[in-house]
Amino acid sequence: MKTLYALILCLFVYQAQAEIEYRDFKQPEQEQAYQTLISELRCLVCQNQTIADSNADLAKDLRRQVYEMLQQGKSRQDIVDFMTDRYGDFVMYKPALKLKTLLLWLGPVLFLVIGLATVWVLRSKTGSVSAQLSKEQQAKLNSILEKGDDA
Repeated sequence: MKTLYALILCLFVYQAQAEIEYRDFKQPEQEQAYQTLISELRCLVCQNQTIADSNADLAKDLRRQVYEMLQQGKSRQDIVDFMTDRYGDFVMYKPALKLKTLLLWLGPVLFLVIGLATVWVLRSKTGSVSAQLSKEQQAKLNSILEKGDDA
């Protein structure tokens, strides 16, 4: 029985292992650039997580790739260009303003304008209905409204 408990505890210990990624940077600016980049790049496997927050294997690979590119002396823009060329604009949380991403940036404003225009058109139509009633119809409507639920 003790052997069974020991075996079960060994299974829990295996599950409790934590993995810590340690990166050695030559300059503090490199480390700052690394932290900024991994917090701006989206994990392609997870939903709404950066590669800094994700534990997915792809996120680990992307973090390693960002680190290696920084160690090679590549600039932030070189790394962003590499990632967007390889994975598309989706990899960036804040994609650059380009023709391809124009709808993404202007979409909310466009939907707001369409919504406001719809409200304005609907409101103008409802206002014109009461204006189109004849005097006879308006009198009938007023009498119905005065009777209320009693009728």
